[in-house]
Amino acid sequence: MELLEMQHVKKEFNGLKVLKDISLSVSKGEVVSIIGPSGSGKSTLLRCATMLEKMDGGSLTYMGESACWEEGDKCVYASKAKLKEIHKCFGLVFQNFNLFPHYSVMKNITDALISVDKISKKEAEERALVLLAKLGLSDKKDAYPCQLSGGQQQRVSIARALAKQPQILFFDEPTSALDPELTAEVLKVIKELAKEHMTMIIVTHEMQFAKEVSDRIIFMEHGVIQAQGSPEELFDMKNERLKEFMGHLSGNL
Repeated sequence: MELLEMQHVKKEFNGLKVLKDISLSVSKGEVVSIIGPSGSGKSTLLRCATMLEKMDGGSLTYMGESACWEEGDKCVYASKAKLKEIHKCFGLVFQNFNLFPHYSVMKNITDALISVDKISKKEAEERALVLLAKLGLSDKKDAYPCQLSGGQQQRVSIARALAKQPQILFFDEPTSALDPELTAEVLKVIKELAKEHMTMIIVTHEMQFAKEVSDRIIFMEHGVIQAQGSPEELFDMKNERLKEFMGHLSGNL
């Protein structure tokens, strides 16, 4: 089943076309990595998929439910109530963690569950404890973000996203704010989720990781998908621009 479908997505900022007619579908259990140079539109695509940015054209569907569609020359979004339901389908992990500094780890994970999703405090905390144990953070539930390493903060961010029990997880450069040692710690968590068949879309510069974890890799540049395929297909492609891009990142391969 297609969990996510984006058709003919367009987005521009101040007349600059950042996304130019992008179509993408993701099936249940699939891990898709998006690679490409800075400014290629990768993060904007993720922000459109998670409705942090409004699309200028195209359609967005989760599990058969339409979040937005084209009417004439503009995008129309579903009702607030419908979008609230659709939001439950996905979780998002940001590159800079986005934890609330004045909340404990436990409160960071449970706050939205209780206040937005209307889950009981007891169930929210039970979910959090299970995830903290899974991510090796059981002893940090009462700590505050400033008391954690960057890798620990990102693991809390992943726990917060997983606590929503989403169908699909988005990662926007999950390791770009971390040093190599902490990067390995976070990538290990994502690899474990892939083994559990969690559906994920990952914007990343970590080529070796993308190669190991992905069912499909998408190469974006200038707001379009230039190439896509399995890791084996993509790394063997004769696309000159892709080879040039890979060459610049050969240290990561």
